[in-house]
Amino acid sequence: MTGREIREVEFSREHLRAWSGTDPRLQNWPVVYTLDGSGQVYVGESLNVAMRLRQHLESPGKAALGRAHVVVDETFNKSVCLDLESFLIRLFAGDGRYDVINGNEGITDANYYRRDEYQASFRAVFGALRDRGLFTRSIAAIENSDLFKLSPFKALSEDQLTAVVDIVEGLLEDIDRRAPSTIVVQGSPGTGKTIVAIFLIKLLRDIQGFDPARPRADASVFEEFFTEESARSLAAFRVGLVVPQQSLRRSIQKVFAKTPGLDSSMVVSAFDVGADPGRFDLLVVDEAHRLTQRASQGSGPRNKQYAEITARLFGTDDKTKTQLDWIMARSTHQLFLLDRDQSVRPADLPGPVIDGLVDGAARRGRRYRLSAQHRVRAGTDYVGYVRGVLAGVPMEPRDFGAYDLRFYDDFGAMRRAVLDRDAEHGLARLLAGYAWEWVSKTDRGAYDITIDGQRMRWNTRPVDWVSSTTSLDEMGSIHTIQGYDLNFAGVVIGRDLRYDPELGRIRFDRAQYRDRNGKANNNQLGLTYSDEQLLEYVRNIYTVLLTRGIRGTYVYVCDPALREHLRPFFPAGRR
Repeated sequence: MTGREIREVEFSREHLRAWSGTDPRLQNWPVVYTLDGSGQVYVGESLNVAMRLRQHLESPGKAALGRAHVVVDETFNKSVCLDLESFLIRLFAGDGRYDVINGNEGITDANYYRRDEYQASFRAVFGALRDRGLFTRSIAAIENSDLFKLSPFKALSEDQLTAVVDIVEGLLEDIDRRAPSTIVVQGSPGTGKTIVAIFLIKLLRDIQGFDPARPRADASVFEEFFTEESARSLAAFRVGLVVPQQSLRRSIQKVFAKTPGLDSSMVVSAFDVGADPGRFDLLVVDEAHRLTQRASQGSGPRNKQYAEITARLFGTDDKTKTQLDWIMARSTHQLFLLDRDQSVRPADLPGPVIDGLVDGAARRGRRYRLSAQHRVRAGTDYVGYVRGVLAGVPMEPRDFGAYDLRFYDDFGAMRRAVLDRDAEHGLARLLAGYAWEWVSKTDRGAYDITIDGQRMRWNTRPVDWVSSTTSLDEMGSIHTIQGYDLNFAGVVIGRDLRYDPELGRIRFDRAQYRDRNGKANNNQLGLTYSDEQLLEYVRNIYTVLLTRGIRGTYVYVCDPALREHLRPFFPAGRR
């Protein structure tokens, strides 16, 4: 691509008046531009950028921005500009230097002639803008960040887009009819359930703030929702995002804090919902399978709070009530994003409760399925393959092509390979099932895990462990990694899973499973859990761990018999 330049101008009437006459392409050519200042940035595209910038000067939300950068290229067309605009919005959101004041409904991922060549040239545009101080980090560093991965500025896949359009349309109709609603979105690991939740909430807030006098981007598939009537329907509409896992909740709160229209206080736990004196119009529950039923909590105060919330909401401490019941009682509309096969503890919502929730939504035509795989480059089949192998379903060994799938007999070699991948790509971490005591929690000098002479500690941080400075030297658990992406995952299958050659099946070893809350009987409800029941949860844990890696997954198995049983199923790149 040739003939590109970046034109910079002070964002004021005086300077724009003189500047707009310096090049005829500023009045009749497809370009991409940025406006920045006061910690904010806006990215747009236009066929008449001189006129569009003058329009932005009349907008209260943009008039305070101090300067404009316009990317002019004689080879640009409308499709290229839409693509570059989306590319820059995503990177600004992930970089974190500026708050991105765009709406997210215009992010595109459409194909067009010579797209690969144009996209290769986008990196040069990024580099030129970074040289001018608009970015602080490299593209690779940005794309590895939680701000990027959890940003609402995403181009949705076809099934995600269909779900979001239908959900918004149905929600607006329900509001108009004053009718409550319960919606379910199902999807296996990597199908983008969290992205749908975050995108939807940002979209609703943008519709809520619609101003017909404010210049908007060209029409998108969501354009029909941006009306004065929809804005009135959503006026004072209170939305909350419930995230059961502490670490993922903190990460999303950081994203909301950096996104205009959103606020970190919108991201809450189920306990926060139960204790809130107000009422929510809509509660979006991510990882809804991790909501809990009544069971022993991690601390005495939590046990007391569980009872207090239930009694306040239902008049008595009914131990059959779950956090799902809290959500239903505290909101008019609910959206549950879930995957029953990612429940990892007996305290999680019981399977029949989840099934009832899904079936009810399906009967009302409010259930949606996500199937496209957005994490693991081995594709959707890989997730099903891993689940089948661990469940003992008859499977033919498969080769997943370029996906870097390796099976190790030496843990030290796998550890070194993970460190090498992190040096090359970033975001390579070691993960394991909870098959070792967490001694270092109380003795910081102790090591928790010893494998093939290699000593390691469990994650020293329960929150944002992946990004911590010590994570490369530690082993991550299910509770720090569920909901996150890695480039490469080195997964250790501990001795909590064994293989019985005589029976020809994988079994659970209760004595080797160290998660006390993961195997304790439920004294609150008088429930006991057999080894077969706990085996399902442990299989789910390892399925989650084995589906974190975008580019590759490395596997080490502690139990010798299980190692030989699994070896044929992970043939690619065997070490």
